[in-house]
Amino acid sequence: MAEWNPWQTLETLRREIERVFDEPEARREPSFRTAFLPGRAARHYPLMNLYEDKDAVYVEALAPGVDPSTLEVSLVGSTLSVAGEKRRVPGDVKPEAFHRSERATGKFVRHVELPVEVTDENVKADYHAGILVVTLPKTEKAKPKQIAIQVN
Repeated sequence: MAEWNPWQTLETLRREIERVFDEPEARREPSFRTAFLPGRAARHYPLMNLYEDKDAVYVEALAPGVDPSTLEVSLVGSTLSVAGEKRRVPGDVKPEAFHRSERATGKFVRHVELPVEVTDENVKADYHAGILVVTLPKTEKAKPKQIAIQVN
């Protein structure tokens, strides 16, 4: 049987607090709002991929089991926000009926800073098979321009 060491627990807590203050995003977004699993380190939810091509920026958010009617996507300046709720189970299952509950549930909000300027016109959000895909068209100023080379 392993022996409990309070100093080791305090050291783990100290490292976790330092990590939170060292993350640049932690200053804007409190990590406790994104934690689903009590007793575990806070994590951002939903997990996101952010990429771009010459015309648009794309955000793919992994959100399986989220009720699409609870999803809210908003754009303020260059910050995209995704909020929603992942419910425990559909139907009227009472909490005392659970023998095991390992899936994360609860309300969430995630903010992501976009790398380039986008326009709020023609923004499109699609949710399919647990993945939310947001397409944000770039402004004309943010699109790459082809420059002709003069040969003398």
